[in-house]
Amino acid sequence: MAQYTKHPVSAPPTAPERESTGHLLLRGYVILVLVVTFAHAAVFNLIGEIGAAVVIVAFLLATAAIAVPMIARQHPQRFAWRRLPWAALGYAALALVSVAWSQWRGATLLTWLLLATVTATGLFIAHVLTWREIIRALSSAFKWVIGLSLALELWVSLVLHGPLLPNFVDLPPGRIDPQWYWVRDNLFDGGRLQGIVGNANLLGLLSLFAVIVFVALFAARSRRRPMLVMWTVLAAYLFVRAGSMTALACAGAAVIVVVVALVMRRQRTPGGRTRVYAVALVGTAAAVLVVWMLREPLLGLLGRSSDLTGRTGTIWSEVIARWQQHPLVGNGFSSPWLPDDPAFAGWIEDHGITVFHAHNMWLDALMQLGVLGAALVAIAYLSLLWRAWFFAVDRPRWDLAADRAYSPLTLVPALLTVVLLVQGLSESTPIMLWGWMLLILLSFKLKTTPLMGVGEVERVIEHGEPRRRVP
Repeated sequence: MAQYTKHPVSAPPTAPERESTGHLLLRGYVILVLVVTFAHAAVFNLIGEIGAAVVIVAFLLATAAIAVPMIARQHPQRFAWRRLPWAALGYAALALVSVAWSQWRGATLLTWLLLATVTATGLFIAHVLTWREIIRALSSAFKWVIGLSLALELWVSLVLHGPLLPNFVDLPPGRIDPQWYWVRDNLFDGGRLQGIVGNANLLGLLSLFAVIVFVALFAARSRRRPMLVMWTVLAAYLFVRAGSMTALACAGAAVIVVVVALVMRRQRTPGGRTRVYAVALVGTAAAVLVVWMLREPLLGLLGRSSDLTGRTGTIWSEVIARWQQHPLVGNGFSSPWLPDDPAFAGWIEDHGITVFHAHNMWLDALMQLGVLGAALVAIAYLSLLWRAWFFAVDRPRWDLAADRAYSPLTLVPALLTVVLLVQGLSESTPIMLWGWMLLILLSFKLKTTPLMGVGEVERVIEHGEPRRRVP
């Protein structure tokens, strides 16, 4: 009968370490929060304005109930207070202070509650999960968004046989503007899909995020790779069917970043990296110049107007005019614009619907919090981009070992950041809702854990756990 020797040279094998039930529940809660945050429009379209507000407050209270006792039980130095994303938090503080001079104080207070909720959510997720857990949670959340979007589109086309209005309101007699629909029943007629988020542009962006995360996990040899391939195909299908010009531009920027980052990883000398930077900057500048010079024929081929669907005309000109009234500190925070507030109701309309943001995050920040607020946003995003870039291209190193392998997952923060910055040229999402949450989450995590790897040292760095003694 086989048995261990009485004089072993190493410790006997033990069962692999398993996650506690509490931590599994915590990860499940984080996934639920991410799904609701990314698909916030679905919550509004499903249970209405009051129901969506109740959900926001409930998540804020739940997150506080989990985080406060957790931080109190830990060592005081466990929470990296000094590494908080101070520029982003400064913007949030300025948003609250702007109540003093706001031209729409009710909207400022209500939307600041939303900003505080997503800010606390981002800090909470970055504190309680490791890098791998964060990316896996994002992957799970995107799977839910993709799956529910396809299920809703199929239900509308196969069961309902017609467009769906928010809150399941019955269709009125006669023809109404398609902009009012939650889902337009375009699955089988070749039109643009809107999915569960009720907006083709947002569906295209979320599908692009999903492709980035799925491909990174596949390259990192994550578990269930065939399923990742399936989800990647579904996300790519929704990306194409969304037909979003903004998402297409973001995808182009993401491809450029991936190529440059992979070339940078192969360089062995500072001179080699300098040459790559020079070629990348010149090539990107030339590409941007060509696209700008040919913007009208390119937009025509894509079925878009030269004024970017009214952005450069009515929307941006009105926003700039309102910003010029209070250029330094702005008119008061409100992200998004509340269509029921007298200051925004009927101010700028598109297809009879009150526009709820400036379709440019920089103009939105200027109008709301002036030059001071826009400067804080610029500092927050530039610092995030700086850290995310070197997180992607620098070899993981914390001791004398200089030959550790790169992880494909370290590309994810840089790609998400670049996509947000490009999206910010035509949308305001990067400074509100899930865009702001990603800014907070990635900024805080990169400052507290600027590496990703496997092994005992990473356990100490990422988890703050003491090293276990080997018997």
